[in-house]
Amino acid sequence: MPKKIYFFLLIIMSVTLYSQNTVTGIISNANDNKPIEGATIYIADLKLSALSDADGKYTINNVPKSTFLVYVTAIGFSVKSNEINLMQSNELNFSLIAAGSNLDEVVVTGVAAATEQRTNPIPINILDQKHFLQNSATNLIDAIAVSPGASQITLGPNISKPIIRGLGYNRLITMNDGVRQEGQQWFDEFGIEIDEYSVNKVEVLKGPASLSYGSDAMAGVINMLSAPPLPEGKIKANLISNYQTNNGLIANSFNIAGNEKGFTWDVRATSKLAHAYQNRYDGYVWNSGFTENDIKGIFGINRKWGYSHLTLSNYDLQMGIIEGNRDSLTGKFTTHMLSSTQQDSAVIAPSNKYTAYNNFPIIHQHIRHRKAVLDNSFVINSGRINVRLGFQQNQRQEANDITQGNYYNNYFFLRTVNYYLSYVMKEVNHYEFSAGINGMGQMSRNLGTAFVIPEYNIFDAGAYAIGKKTLGKLAVSAGLRYDIRQLKGQNLMVDTNGKRLSDNVTPSPLAIQDFTAYTSNFGGWSGSAGLTYDITKEFYVKANVARAYRAPTAAESGANGIHDGTPFYEIGDHNLKAESSLQEDITLGYNSKELLFEVTAFNNAIDNYIFTTKLGSKISGDSLRVDRALPGIGPSPVFKYVQGNAILSGGEVVLNYRPSFLPWLSFNNSFSYVSAIQKNQPDTTKYLPFTPPPRTHSELKFSMLGKKTLRNAYFKIGADYFFVQNKVYKKFGDETSTPDYLLFNASVGGDLYTSKGTHFLSVFIVCNNLLDQAYQSNMSRLKYTGLNYVTGRMGVYNMGRNISFKVVIPIGIK
Repeated sequence: MPKKIYFFLLIIMSVTLYSQNTVTGIISNANDNKPIEGATIYIADLKLSALSDADGKYTINNVPKSTFLVYVTAIGFSVKSNEINLMQSNELNFSLIAAGSNLDEVVVTGVAAATEQRTNPIPINILDQKHFLQNSATNLIDAIAVSPGASQITLGPNISKPIIRGLGYNRLITMNDGVRQEGQQWFDEFGIEIDEYSVNKVEVLKGPASLSYGSDAMAGVINMLSAPPLPEGKIKANLISNYQTNNGLIANSFNIAGNEKGFTWDVRATSKLAHAYQNRYDGYVWNSGFTENDIKGIFGINRKWGYSHLTLSNYDLQMGIIEGNRDSLTGKFTTHMLSSTQQDSAVIAPSNKYTAYNNFPIIHQHIRHRKAVLDNSFVINSGRINVRLGFQQNQRQEANDITQGNYYNNYFFLRTVNYYLSYVMKEVNHYEFSAGINGMGQMSRNLGTAFVIPEYNIFDAGAYAIGKKTLGKLAVSAGLRYDIRQLKGQNLMVDTNGKRLSDNVTPSPLAIQDFTAYTSNFGGWSGSAGLTYDITKEFYVKANVARAYRAPTAAESGANGIHDGTPFYEIGDHNLKAESSLQEDITLGYNSKELLFEVTAFNNAIDNYIFTTKLGSKISGDSLRVDRALPGIGPSPVFKYVQGNAILSGGEVVLNYRPSFLPWLSFNNSFSYVSAIQKNQPDTTKYLPFTPPPRTHSELKFSMLGKKTLRNAYFKIGADYFFVQNKVYKKFGDETSTPDYLLFNASVGGDLYTSKGTHFLSVFIVCNNLLDQAYQSNMSRLKYTGLNYVTGRMGVYNMGRNISFKVVIPIGIK
């Protein structure tokens, strides 16, 4: 019999013989010891959950005889987590305290197994569903950007790119459904293709995570997690509806989920549409509307041997692209229109179309992202084997030439296959270990008539090992990884008009080589070592040192053309080297029932840092080029990818206070700062472009649990202050200073119950930019659009006051 068959028989026998157990316990209120009904108990590593009954009791079946981290959540209470060793006991009780500052949250990002946030040496921010409901955002990344150390680069209300401590694009990884999201994320106007309502929890890992995820995780990881499977025997549904006043956003999302005898399902359909947004200076902003339609389904089975879950999703977005061009006499926005000679001409945008839905004049995009992920975990005597396979297909189409009609001359077609294989050893004497391989294969093709980057193929592979040992108050973790990447850029010949020539036809002497075929091979080591130590019950310290690696992207190594929507002419370099970084983090904290005070500092030195710089003309001024494939666009400034050495440093401070004598009051504050400089450079090129300014966030919240019709009511008011950012990349006027600004926000909401105690409605009213402040974020690309000749203001301003009305209608089926 072949060796492979023996191997799989051994696994099956191990799985079958693995002893299964039942975990039981009681959830109670720490203040009065009364039982808590409706608490959720969850084992993340096994994707098993339960709900506590009226007596606070819960039961989880089919749990392997091992050690697992169990955590409990309940409305109005802080998260509580604890380990259970089923070799010793199968009973685990929890006493919950009122919601406040705590570090018992459980994280699954970048660790061998589910881990308490307090024992993880790498800084992590956690945003739960309550955060997303009680706050308002124009997109998912906008909702995450309030987290300390996080920010965003924006191009209007629906395009946001995440930034962690000054780094973004291909220097951080967005995880969703267990795989890294791949959607041509190398350009400014390419956002994240994820339905915001499908996300139940977000973990923002701040720091190199190449150890677990390979190249591109240099800045960190944003892991977007779906809701846990429901307990066995439960079927639930809900409808979320949201209306926002500023851009007329209308959003509806319906979800139904269930668990019948271990067969689980979770299906969601979402529809969003919005017209142009507005602010005090610009009025309505032309071509800033969008329409989004998504559907996602998770289907799985949980058994004694583990679980197998299949996720299928389809994301569909149509949106306008803001150019910001204006009429020189009136200052009003202009749009494209064909002249009598069928040429592209600029006319004042029609006033009756600003508030029209599904209105997408030139320039506009159509983005589709389809994904399938098969996630499996098999329990064996010595631990677990996890196997995950993903397939993604991303289509980005852009129509930007009115002389060609509604034709997508930019058409990027990307297919990605993700693979993950890991072994997680059963915890022995507080020692955890995991090892695995993961990577991806990628194929990108240009199906349009404008060519910005070459067609390419990528193959990634990496192997890693991570260990963690807990010795009383001390937890030490370390790991090592090696990655390889092969990038193959394809050849492309065009005629004098920029039209693609077939590879099978002998080119004429006038043919132009737009892209030259090339192959780049990269390899790099990543490593991490860190510790956490509880000095006392309240005081703790964390420290971590990590080395990360990142290979250049196809855009950085092969770009040669204009992507309209910037519009810059970008030139890549085949000879770019892989980036490598060394980052140190240290955290000092104090955590009690009333107070959380935490200070985190970091220093990140990056060798061979890749960035773009504007090229100057040999005579004077900017170097300009014309893209033959885009004859309607005039000469554009030329930017070239180059390398240098950079240092990013800074940190975050968090101060949350919940006085015991005023349990209904909480006061939460944070401060974020990052300095990003390029070594050995003059002042004009010293600072890295688009570095977030220092920022403070403060929030005063009043809460009321309630026991009758109105429960879990709250009111909060917050303020975000963004400091002056004058440390900018000044050469050739690439970036300009941004003044400081202060934004106020307010929110009120709660849950409504019937006289019989049935929850039938949740209401949330949120107002962002309460005072309708006119401002420009230094992270907004719209700051560098056209001049308003009437007011003398440059660029387009961010969104003005926006009031969000959100309702959640729960439907209990079983």
